[in-house]
Amino acid sequence: MRIVVQRVTHASVKVQEQIIGEIQQGFLALVGFQNQDNELILQKMAEKVVHLRVFEDEQGKMNRALLQLQKPSILVVPQFTLYADPSTGRRPSFTQAASPMIAAPFFQHFCNILHEYQVHVQTGEFGADMQVNLTNDGPVTILLDSDNLFKTVNQK
Repeated sequence: MRIVVQRVTHASVKVQEQIIGEIQQGFLALVGFQNQDNELILQKMAEKVVHLRVFEDEQGKMNRALLQLQKPSILVVPQFTLYADPSTGRRPSFTQAASPMIAAPFFQHFCNILHEYQVHVQTGEFGADMQVNLTNDGPVTILLDSDNLFKTVNQK
């Protein structure tokens, strides 16, 4: 699983010119899945996201986690292109990305896990052509890759 986490002051996602998800301060999370992902990886990645300390405290230091915000919010957008492999040719390969039959339930389950943390969750639409609008705060952008973070979990 890969997630691009961006600290935002505002983010929204449109499908067919209609806003379907929108948040103010919080995270925009672009998420991609691979076939080897599993329940434990989804749990650990959700835990990592909500506890990622990149929000400023009273001294201006990045010491606060999403869960410490007054209204913790996250806009989660599915993005299979996070598993693009551009190493050969000019057109990237997406063979590492999970098929929609696998990735769609993973996406929904990941969002459900975030809900369990009492986070306000808004989402993009799986498989849709979306337009994402954001104001990156900082800018702060973090790449989380379960292959690098949880090697032993991925081997199970």
